Parts: sequence; C-alpha cells; structure tokens
Amino acid sequence: MPDLRDLARSAAAWPFQEARALLDGRLKGEKPEKGYVLFETGYGPSGLPHIGTFGEVVRTTMVRRAFALLAPEIPTRLFAFSDDMDGLRKVPDNIPNQEMVRQHLGKPLTSIPDPFGTHESFGHHNNARLRSFLDAFGFEYEFQSATDWYKSGRYDQALLGVLRHYDEVINVVLPTLGEERRATYSPFLPVCPKTGVVLQVPVVETRPDDGTLIYRDLDGKLVETPVTGGACKLQWKADWGMRWVALGVDYEMSGKDLIPSVELSSRIARILGGSAPQTLTYELFLDDKGQKISKSKGNGLAVEDWLKYAPPESLALFMYQKPKAAKRLYFDVIPRAVDDYLTFLGKFAAEAPEKRLENPVWHIHGGQPPAEDAHLTFGILLNLATVCHAEDPAVLWGFIRRYAPGAAPDTAPILNALVDHAIAYYRDFVKPTLRSRLATPDEREAFLALRDGLAALPADSSAEDLQALVYEIGKRPCFPELKAWFKACYEVLLGAEQGPRLGSFIRLYGIAETIALLDKAIKGEAI
Repeated sequence: MPDLRDLARSAAAWPFQEARALLDGRLKGEKPEKGYVLFETGYGPSGLPHIGTFGEVVRTTMVRRAFALLAPEIPTRLFAFSDDMDGLRKVPDNIPNQEMVRQHLGKPLTSIPDPFGTHESFGHHNNARLRSFLDAFGFEYEFQSATDWYKSGRYDQALLGVLRHYDEVINVVLPTLGEERRATYSPFLPVCPKTGVVLQVPVVETRPDDGTLIYRDLDGKLVETPVTGGACKLQWKADWGMRWVALGVDYEMSGKDLIPSVELSSRIARILGGSAPQTLTYELFLDDKGQKISKSKGNGLAVEDWLKYAPPESLALFMYQKPKAAKRLYFDVIPRAVDDYLTFLGKFAAEAPEKRLENPVWHIHGGQPPAEDAHLTFGILLNLATVCHAEDPAVLWGFIRRYAPGAAPDTAPILNALVDHAIAYYRDFVKPTLRSRLATPDEREAFLALRDGLAALPADSSAEDLQALVYEIGKRPCFPELKAWFKACYEVLLGAEQGPRLGSFIRLYGIAETIALLDKAIKGEAI
C-alpha cells in the first residue's frame, strides 16, 4: 500500500497544490516559530452568515486537511475571525427594533444593544449565529473576536508599530483614495470616549514615544488618545495587514473583488516587519443571468435555500469545483451538483489510493467518506416524483422498495434524505413549470412500438435490457438521432426537456406503470 503522504506530494487536486505551495514556499518546509500554521477566514458580523461564508470556510478547511496529510508533524489552527469592532454604518433591513439600533449607528457592533434581545450586543448575537452556522456543518475552528483582540491588549504591539510607521502606512493608502477622503484619512479611527462612536476624524499629530495620537474632534477640539487598549481601531485595509502580522496568519483566501485590498494590506504588513499570508483568490458567484450576486440586489442563493433541496455535501462539492472560475449559483444547478456528488461518492471505494486524493469526496469528508450506496440518482427521484405527482415520501418509497428491496428509510439515510429533497424540489420548481406536450404522429408510432416491446418483457427485466429496448426504438428513421428520441420521451412522458437514463427509470417506475403512461401518449392525451 503506497504511503498517502508521498502520494499527496504529487496530487493534482487544487487543495494539495495550495498546501504544497504553503509548505514549500512560505514555510520552507519548517514549522513556524509560533509552533503552528495558522489558517484564517474573516467575517463581517453586520449581517448574518451567508453562502460566501460557507464557501470560504469549507475551501480553507480543504486546504488545511491537505496540509495535514502533507505535514502531519506541523500543527495547524483555523481562526474564524469576526470584525466585530467595526462601526455600524447602516441598519440592516432584516432585523427587529430598527429604530433602537439606528440610535447607535457608528458604534462598534459589540457596543450596540442586541435588537433580538438574546445576547449582550448586536455583535455578540451575530457572532453566535456565525458559530452556530459553522458548528452545524461540523467545521473545526477557533472563533476570534476583533473586539477582544483590541481591548485585551493583544493587538497593542502591532498598533504601536502602525503608529511608528504612520507616514509610510498612510502614503500607501492615500493614492487609492479620492481627493476629499485623502484630506481627512487616517489609518486610526478613535473611539469617542463620550459617545462610543468610531470616529473618522483628522489626526493632527502622532506621538509614537507616548503611544498616542491627537485628533480633531467633531466639535473642533483637539483630543489626545492612546492607540492601544481598544481606544482606537484601524481602518479596514490597515486593519487587515496589521492582523496578519499580529496573529501570524499563514493562509487566507478572499474573493476577486478584494484583490486591491490584498495588495495594499500586503504592503502594510511588510512595512510592519511581517509578511502577508499565502492567498488564494477565488472567483465570485453569478446569478442565472450571469450577473454578479449581490446581497443588496437579492439575486443570491442562501445556504438554507440550498439545504432545503439538497444535502450539504453537494454544496461543499459546488464550492470545491474550480474555485478560480466564475460559477452560476441558482436553483437549477442543485440537481446536477447532487448527482455529481453521488457519482464521486460511488467511485471512491474502488479507486486506487492516488485517485482517491483527486476525488472531491476525499476533501469534502476529510478522507473518510461514508460507505453507503445511494441506490438512485437525484435526477431519477425527481422524475419519479414528477410522474407520480408525489408530495408524500411514502409514495416514492413504494417504488423504491421494488427497485431496491433492501433499502428503507432507516437503513439508507442518504437515499432517505434525497427522497425528502426531491419532493421539495419537485413541489417548488418542477410542478409549477410542468409543460408536457402531445406526441407527434411519428412519436406516437414509436411509443406504440416501445409499449409493445415492454409488454413482451418480463416484469423484472433489468435496467440494461430496458435501456436496450429504448435504444432500439430510437433508431427509427423518423428520428434524425437518438437525442431527438430521448427528448421526445422526456417532453411527452415527463414534461421536461431533460431526464434520466430511461432504462433505469422504467425499472424503478415499473413496466406496467410505464405502459400506462405510453397509452396516454399514444391516444394523444396530455400527461
């Protein structure tokens, strides 16, 4: 049996490429002085966790797992970092008690009362939602709060470093700003001792030896404040670069829209005597029209939306595949993602060790995917729900038990979950758009031939024998190619433009039941 660690050195899967670049590049094959490799993901807690949050954490976890196989002797940690010291700029639309929150605009999220009334602050509430969100998927991580890092003093040395290099830092940022913003910009944002608001005010003087700065308050008065202990926080780009240095972050990925911020924060990290982590820039998601997904536009797909219609592993697969390519993220991609996952899962057990490392399910399940037969594809279950007009799992299970006698809800949990997901997807997306058409005269003759062929076969005929019959009928001269025959079957019998492998579907649905469908089509009736 070959050693998996040796195989990982040449595995082509992108998490292994990232892990090797981290190990051989940034780390030079050595354990960092801090004693571990730090992976980080960031989170802005002014809103609830979303599908981008899931994607970033699951992808980072995949790289971390690949690294652990490559270098098991080097410990790793994953920080889920919340920027909860940020001042709230606008009241979210989806929270209660908006007027109460509006009275605290500008304050750090952890200083604003919780509009839900369940936690110490709005920031604490959203942080709890983040942890609950990540825990639901079984992620291994350590939660970190910016408020805690600022107020506990753990950022103090890094903040004093920014103060000492104030002019260098500001000269990196100023060319990226508009003229009006340049006039008042400072990397430090003092927290007003009277109101608690995070101020964007001009800094008049810096005093590195004293660890303080002097700013002009909104009332025109000069105020001296320490930069440490939570009395100030940093602007976003300076904050990111400072954090990389203070925490010693080794790996962090981010979206394509943050490329300028990564470059700028990397320069700031070098000014502070540190270095930027290794980064992966992932492409952004697009909607069904190819437009960038935007929370403000509401054209995105939420995690809970996906999980209503498909298992979480299928979403993890969607995130795994081609992270550097833009992908359309909308409801129509869900069935394909589920069946792709089932295909990869079905292949895994019989694959050679080196092939397993290339299989996405190795990365989705940390090398230990479930050894369970799904029995059926999601596509076939959807088609079965369609022809049965099924909204009750018991209806589908009646057919499934005939197809796979050993399967039952309590013995086939993957299949049981797929049944529930298929019914939900059918009810919400297939049923409202069913548009079966009537068969043409040529198609009716073909359906009659298929009907007679099925009637002559034993009731327990295999899916392969049934598929062979379907193929034979499709060779008739009236069909220019097999594709046209299958399309006719899907459109007339199932009311869809695409469908399953027909032999497998007939085996599941039943020969007698399929003959009944064909009889309607032959008579010119709508199905």
